[in-house]
Amino acid sequence: MGDLEDLVLLCPPPVEAPPQVDWAAVEDALGTALPADYKGLVDTYGGGVFDGTVWLLVPDSAYDDCDLHAQAAERAEILADLWEAGEERPDGLTEAGARVLPWAFEEGSGAFLYWLGRPGRRPEEWTVLYNEGRGPLWEHHDMGCVAFLRAALTGTVESEYFGGGDAAGPAGHRFDAACHVLGQPQR
Repeated sequence: MGDLEDLVLLCPPPVEAPPQVDWAAVEDALGTALPADYKGLVDTYGGGVFDGTVWLLVPDSAYDDCDLHAQAAERAEILADLWEAGEERPDGLTEAGARVLPWAFEEGSGAFLYWLGRPGRRPEEWTVLYNEGRGPLWEHHDMGCVAFLRAALTGTVESEYFGGGDAAGPAGHRFDAACHVLGQPQR
């Protein structure tokens, strides 16, 4: 069984299928291909939050905070300013051509989950970086986004920020669609 299938068993997706994504247009707009596991994750769950904690960024979300394009642009600007001001770049980003691209954020903390894309590596080889958001600390995880999400939900990821056992309540893990948590979009 694959990581996405394991995640679906652990945390059932919404009954209603999420909107279809034009992945070619999304990748063209971002200027990069995206990992297949992420595309499967978005195609299965859509925009929303896992266990009230990890918000998945999706292309063309009706909510700016959850929109992959909006957050990619905003995070790139914020990180460029921090690094220009002298904040140390995380390991892996000192290599010429390396970049980060956000794919999720943690509720209430300002923390983001990024892919670390390195030159010559396909999107399926990208790994996860966690940035605490309100500080300079970064944590590298040598896995893709779906594997990381599953490990974070089950408490099996080696992390200063996630872990400590299976955090699911008596009803198990849950995914809540953004429209059910945030209300109908006002766009």
